[in-house]
Amino acid sequence: MIELMPYTEATWKQFLKDGFNSTYFKEIMDFLVSEKRANHLIYPPESEIYAAFEKTPFHKLKVVILGQDPYHGPGQAHGLSFSVPKGIPIPPSLRNIFKELSSDLGISSPTSGNLEAWATQGVLLLNATLTVRANEAGSHQNQGWEKFTDALIKKLSKNKSNLVFMLWGKYAQAKETLIDQHKHIILKAAHPSPFAAHRGFFGCKHFSLANEYLRKKGIPEIDWKL
Repeated sequence: MIELMPYTEATWKQFLKDGFNSTYFKEIMDFLVSEKRANHLIYPPESEIYAAFEKTPFHKLKVVILGQDPYHGPGQAHGLSFSVPKGIPIPPSLRNIFKELSSDLGISSPTSGNLEAWATQGVLLLNATLTVRANEAGSHQNQGWEKFTDALIKKLSKNKSNLVFMLWGKYAQAKETLIDQHKHIILKAAHPSPFAAHRGFFGCKHFSLANEYLRKKGIPEIDWKL
């Protein structure tokens, strides 16, 4: 049985309680159990499924970067959208994120694709689906995870103020209706994948725009350098 992680911050645990107690969350757990019984390898490892909440302190939350589902290659997924552990080759979408970061803020592209330094400053790196079957992209979609993360986004919108939501690509932008634009800012662009980045991700300047918004609200900016 895949268990919930004992979060270091009681605030996240309390905030997510309704989701954990929901019918759809039980369905998610039942599905994951069935995957394990069928001997399917699941990414990320169980201990890192909820890493986005563990790495980002609730009281520091400033930015939400929404991904679709975890990387499905060996060793890539570690619970943070777009991020990979140190020592793992940087995936193409993340390389393009780093290119835009360099163009926008003049920050040299890092040698590691680990984005934990963003997470600890208050950047929630959230995938809409928190698990995936090895080597099968999108294999855990429509099993309940989206209901869990949609409810989370809606609750964050309601209970927080002055968050920056970065929505890259049509899938992420479909979540726009869950967010109160009178309380938060939504930054939209094409997806950073090699298939779409040239259609509006490059040149979007989301990193500087996020910091400009935070600065105007009197909130400490994100140091995007890794």
